[in-house]
Amino acid sequence: MTHKKYRALRWNRASFLVDQRALLTLIVLSILFIITIILSLGLGDLFISPIEVVKAIFKQSTAMNNLVVHSFRFPRILLAALAGMGLAVSGAILQGLVRNPLASPDIIGVTNGASLTTVMFLTFFSASGDTSMNVSIQWLPVASFIGALLMGGLVFFLSKRGLSAIKLVLIGIGLSAGAKAFTDLLLILGPTYLASQASIWMTGSVNGASWSSVAFLLIWSILFIGLAQGLARRLNAQAFGEKVAVGIGNNLKGDRILLLILSTALAGGAVAYAGAISFIGLMAPHMARRLVGSNFGSLIPVSALIGGIIVMVSDLIGRTVFTPLEIPAGVFTAAIGAPYFIYLLYKTRKWG
Repeated sequence: MTHKKYRALRWNRASFLVDQRALLTLIVLSILFIITIILSLGLGDLFISPIEVVKAIFKQSTAMNNLVVHSFRFPRILLAALAGMGLAVSGAILQGLVRNPLASPDIIGVTNGASLTTVMFLTFFSASGDTSMNVSIQWLPVASFIGALLMGGLVFFLSKRGLSAIKLVLIGIGLSAGAKAFTDLLLILGPTYLASQASIWMTGSVNGASWSSVAFLLIWSILFIGLAQGLARRLNAQAFGEKVAVGIGNNLKGDRILLLILSTALAGGAVAYAGAISFIGLMAPHMARRLVGSNFGSLIPVSALIGGIIVMVSDLIGRTVFTPLEIPAGVFTAAIGAPYFIYLLYKTRKWG
């Protein structure tokens, strides 16, 4: 007999329990995810009805609709969705890993590490006397991603003895502050146009997305979100504390290193292509936890869908509400995330 919250499913000789509430939530969020994509594809300077959007996705609409959907809107919308999913799952992993409800990819310095190498790239490869570059700007995501991974690697190295949750938090905060200081120094010493160009990226924007960047981030997201889903049981053990994780036979240090690598990789990939979009890794896991609880088997996919929806909606607002201006998506995630962070800080004031 199973608890009413769960339903036993059987396939051949295999059987497993499914959380009915989580399954229903996943179905509803998946529908909202698809609706958000269709609405985002249709809204803009040229309005396209939902029916024509669906036709245009399969290149069955007018030539103009097909062009707008496939060449201009679809890549940036998919990139926004994938970036939001990556940041959300990264935050969910980190919150379970350090058992801190206020944890996010920013706390281990991933965002500021990527920002530092991005500004270094723009500074060192800018041609003197003008705004052109000595190398292709397409290498910019590579520089961002290297910065994210280097920062994650530095956290691993400095906290490898014991790898305690509080040590990860403190080291991450310190390294993040140091990276931001160097970034600000480069912006102050560099040319004016550099500060303008870097600030857009550091705010978080998916403008100028291409199908090649979507393809890379799609493969990256499937790989690492899939791995995170496969490690959901180990994350559940980590969330119960060190003694419980060790008591049930988990390799505490090995699991933490592996999970931290997954968190860094997901955040690094998202930041590399969508910029430093803030607070998604903080907000999405909290919203997901309220909907499906703390079981990471459900929390990871629900967080991913919520994160994708938030970034897509933020990008949609940024490019439609304030026309002819286009506001980066990160402005709206920060506008929502900052008061949400204060609310969480108040709710968890007894955590320490």
